[in-house]
Amino acid sequence: MPVITVTNLSKRFNLEAGFFARFGRFVYAVNDVSFSIGKNESYGLVGESGCGKTTTARLLVRMYESDGGDIFFNDSIDVRRLKSGELKQYREKVKYVFQDPARSLNPRMTVYEALISGYRFSSRWPGQKRARIEAAAILEEAGLSAADLERRPAEFSGGQRQRISIARGLLMEPELLICDEVVSALDVSIQGQILNLLLDIKSRRSLSFLFIAHDLKVASYFCDRIGVMYRGELMEEAPAEDLYRNAAHPYTKLLFSAASRIPFDGASAEAAAASPAPLGEVKTATARIVGCAFAERCPLVEERCLRERPALRETGAGGLARCHRV
Repeated sequence: MPVITVTNLSKRFNLEAGFFARFGRFVYAVNDVSFSIGKNESYGLVGESGCGKTTTARLLVRMYESDGGDIFFNDSIDVRRLKSGELKQYREKVKYVFQDPARSLNPRMTVYEALISGYRFSSRWPGQKRARIEAAAILEEAGLSAADLERRPAEFSGGQRQRISIARGLLMEPELLICDEVVSALDVSIQGQILNLLLDIKSRRSLSFLFIAHDLKVASYFCDRIGVMYRGELMEEAPAEDLYRNAAHPYTKLLFSAASRIPFDGASAEAAAASPAPLGEVKTATARIVGCAFAERCPLVEERCLRERPALRETGAGGLARCHRV
């Protein structure tokens, strides 16, 4: 049974902000996105900045309210319909770890205060004495020491602060942990340590993950399945171990080839070199996209791609791809 199931999720934002902003011009951030995450499964959402992956993650915990689609937790809980008390209980089971721990951890709090700041108002609050024991244990599980509870976040390195954020997310024993670019701001050696920590946690706790990243190689190392997003759409989904060898969508191939500077199958070296470099920032969709969202960057574009939106089709390698060539 899936821990969470997302069907045809969509979200648009008003293009202008402020009280006197005109209504009617929008940024189409998430467009008809569907996926599911099973128990003890890590699912990656990968793409360039601005592709909609973080917005999708925040829709799952209702930091933003979606415009359409469905979100079901454990097959029976309709997340979009939850009221305040029910939503609070849901958020105890689905925790969010942010990209920048320096901003998500209050510098005025001790580590202990930061860990229990949400816990003390939850339905699971065991009292101060027990909470301190649990906080010490979870901090040690995250690779720090119980003696660090009285220190402040500014006394730690970036990797250590991320461990504190992960510990805070784990304290209420969630069923799904959303990790939003949790290693992107860290040195490569520290990235490996945090990824291995998350793998250990997943194994010990049978925990499910939604892992947001812009680096396909990092996501392939950690995740069981990966969804590749572009301009708010899911372009391809496949098992992580197969994606590198059997990527079907031109955008996925472009992301991999950019890392190795090797042109992908079907495109000449000149075409690959002429394409705008990936892993940058995606052009925002300010109108509903007609045709393929990737058409304007694709070296393999055909006339059909400009006028007809491709459906997600089975690739024959255990995955799906939104491409007319599949």
